[in-house]
Amino acid sequence: MNYELFIAKRLTAAKQDKSSISSPIIKIAIVAIALGIIIMMIAIATSIGLQEKIREKITGFNGHIQITNFDNNNSEISLVPISTKQDFYPNFNNVEGVKKVQVYATKAGIIRTENDFEGIIAKGVGEDYDWSFFEEYLVAGEIPTYTTKRSNQILLSQFVSDRMQFKIGDEFNTIFLKEDTNRPPSIRVFKLAGIYNSGFQDFDENIMIIDIKQVQKLNNWEENQVGGFEVFLDDFNKIEVKGNEIYTEIPPELNAQTISNKFSGLFEWIKLFDTNTLIIIVIMLIVSAINMITALLVLILERTQMIGVLKALGSDNWSIRKLFLYNASYIIFRGLFWGNLIGISILLLQYYFGVITLNPETYYVKEAPVSINVWHILLLNFGTLLLCVLMLIIPSWIITKISPVKAIKFE
Repeated sequence: MNYELFIAKRLTAAKQDKSSISSPIIKIAIVAIALGIIIMMIAIATSIGLQEKIREKITGFNGHIQITNFDNNNSEISLVPISTKQDFYPNFNNVEGVKKVQVYATKAGIIRTENDFEGIIAKGVGEDYDWSFFEEYLVAGEIPTYTTKRSNQILLSQFVSDRMQFKIGDEFNTIFLKEDTNRPPSIRVFKLAGIYNSGFQDFDENIMIIDIKQVQKLNNWEENQVGGFEVFLDDFNKIEVKGNEIYTEIPPELNAQTISNKFSGLFEWIKLFDTNTLIIIVIMLIVSAINMITALLVLILERTQMIGVLKALGSDNWSIRKLFLYNASYIIFRGLFWGNLIGISILLLQYYFGVITLNPETYYVKEAPVSINVWHILLLNFGTLLLCVLMLIIPSWIITKISPVKAIKFE
């Protein structure tokens, strides 16, 4: 029989403890652990969620890796075409983990109406384009359909549509300058098929999705000539490794650039979330541990006579320390229970209803995204429990200094 656990349960359930001096201390310790778990859970879920959402949006506009001609000098505008007759297109069989390869081409232009104008980058896409990203953020109209026939349907952001006062079905002129400045610009009439709002204003205010055949016509390219290729991976965490593998597999005149390098400033910024989250976790663990140490010391001092009796009956110091560690663990478990219940409820509420909103100009999202990962929650609980118990072993050492004779006489 584990008599230490038995006595610990009796102490926990004893009615007189509820009115003892340790009662408010224990309640404070439980609240501290619960709050710590809630704050750490929210910090981890929102940090990972925000990073994933920002990466998802950057990927939606650019793919994970872009293959372009070296002569373009990392320009946003497709200047030198690439032939689609490549070994890696449409399937990149030489590199594992590649989900999709799709073509694109870009052209700078100006949307012009009678009263206003707006500079844009027309991104041409083909029949192989994956529309799942824009389908998620479509707010009006429908996704354009591009087939073998050149289409004038386009997809425009809500930001630009509102500024130009466009609505679904409107037709407007877009001016494209020639590389030869002595030649007159080209004018194309486009029809607004759909409006999207990704919340990523850096892209929303610039990108207009059009048929790639329009860009090919404007640049006098052949049907098999494109501006570049967007490569999508199965696992974002392997982007640097796969980027190097892809670079070695493509022809020497082509360059492969990962979005983490292309938008290094953004990715360095979102990495700071990990540092902030780590600081929050360390602070919360320290606060929880200090409260538990205080609660344990109060429990020991309050049960000095009981400790003396147990020692007189033959219990060794480690057995009595285990008794109080069991009692403290019960307090920790209660704090973890309420912390998990409240924390997971808050995360689910935010996940399904988006109660907490953010400024999209600063965070690139309208609602605070959360990533609910069971393994993260379990690891957080186990780490908190383990750390608190380990830190309680040292203060429980005070039990070894209690003399049975003095403790029994203690009043």
